[in-house]
Amino acid sequence: MRLDKFICEATYLTRSQAKKAMHRGEVFCDGVMVKDPSFKVKEDTRVTLDGEELSLIGLRYLMMHKPEGVICSTQDEEYQCVISLLDIEKPELLRIAGRLDVDTTGLVLMTDDGQWSHQITSPKKACGKRYRVEVADPLTEEVVAQFEQGIMLNGEDEPTRPAKLEILSANEALLTIVEGKYHQVKRMFGAIGNKVVGLHRESVGHIELDADMEPGEWRYLTEAEIASVKGNKA
Repeated sequence: MRLDKFICEATYLTRSQAKKAMHRGEVFCDGVMVKDPSFKVKEDTRVTLDGEELSLIGLRYLMMHKPEGVICSTQDEEYQCVISLLDIEKPELLRIAGRLDVDTTGLVLMTDDGQWSHQITSPKKACGKRYRVEVADPLTEEVVAQFEQGIMLNGEDEPTRPAKLEILSANEALLTIVEGKYHQVKRMFGAIGNKVVGLHRESVGHIELDADMEPGEWRYLTEAEIASVKGNKA
């Protein structure tokens, strides 16, 4: 990796700021001052900036129990973003693998591994997401068949992919979908004349929300959880 790129990824400096630091003689590689931005940093190269050793953050994989009233985007001034709940370095580099609405709670996955995230969010990968849904009106067995056949949503050209609906009680069910259309769960129930009054995501693929985590809490994924995402080589 180029030295200027390494410094940028290990710090909050821009590429031009990194180059200026090198020109000022503040950057050393294995004890030798380096002013060439194109200098190749190897895996075992010890890089220091102004006397402080630098290291790359590396790829990170996290789960969070998203609380209600928090958004999965930074483009809103009214609500707090899930990223702001993380007390880690450079949280802004993380991308959210499958967003939830502001009033939806449950499992949110975050990573800076773009390929891993793609395995979850790409419609072609058909990664299942399970939700616990509370609705306003009682559910019937006819609804199960409707969801299995696919629901035609307003504004769409074709029905949703087959979804699995498991009725738990008159007004509560588990729904597993393999897509991530805008407000999909709410729109699916709305299309059959019902209204979602509570929505909680329990799992994504084989990754289950940690039962010990309170809303707003997060943790790093285990190696097994990371590797459970199809196509991941971890």
